[in-house]
Amino acid sequence: MIHPTAIVDPGAEIDETVEVGPYAIIRDNVSISANCVIGPHVTIDPYVEMGPGCQIFQYASIGAVPQAVKFKGEETYLKIGRNTIIREFATLNRGTEFGGGITEVGEDNFLMAYTHIAHDCKTGRGVILANNATLAGHITIGDYVIVGGLVAIHQFVRIGDYGYIGGKSAVVKDIPPYVIAAGDRATLHGLNKVGLKRYGFSENTLSSLKKAYRIIFRIGLTVNEALERVVAEVENTPEVLNLVNFIKSTERGITR
Repeated sequence: MIHPTAIVDPGAEIDETVEVGPYAIIRDNVSISANCVIGPHVTIDPYVEMGPGCQIFQYASIGAVPQAVKFKGEETYLKIGRNTIIREFATLNRGTEFGGGITEVGEDNFLMAYTHIAHDCKTGRGVILANNATLAGHITIGDYVIVGGLVAIHQFVRIGDYGYIGGKSAVVKDIPPYVIAAGDRATLHGLNKVGLKRYGFSENTLSSLKKAYRIIFRIGLTVNEALERVVAEVENTPEVLNLVNFIKSTERGITR
């Protein structure tokens, strides 16, 4: 159902099951899949693709051109995964040609009020951004990450799977998977043990990650020395290997 006060461009593709609220604006080259709910006063700009079951609350801005001085109006995209919830006044920008051309929000994300996802960011499955969390451009966030309120994340930073970032943090380097980070500038505060247990990680996996964490971050080894020791001494579960490979692939450096 489309409210009679909504403005919908004929070039938009909207499934017949979609609900569009009062005074919403949906422009051309927008695709909205089944069972989405678009709240009042939402603006959806061109080149947005939205998966099924998404819900966007009032006054959100979806797919606006990127806040990047090098952007010259090229055709770039914003893709939103199924069952994602976007709350009031959130702002999501599409990508840039120099950054890959697409901003991607994963499935089952929960983006709270006033969150911002800038150009060329990518979020995984089940990500939660609390109120006023802000992502600068080119950020990659893994699966099941929680970002607290009032967090600012620097361009090109990566956040590993199952990470937890405490509120009011400033993140300038990569956050490894499975850990808690907080502070200005953010530092590590141990494994995200409560979160990992909630997601069903086994005691054996938790024990291996605890050993790996201690070797890498707590006994004063260089990064290369620590990673070699982890591979040699700790059971190489998929999670431990994910942690090791994430650290090996860093370009901005690792938060410690």
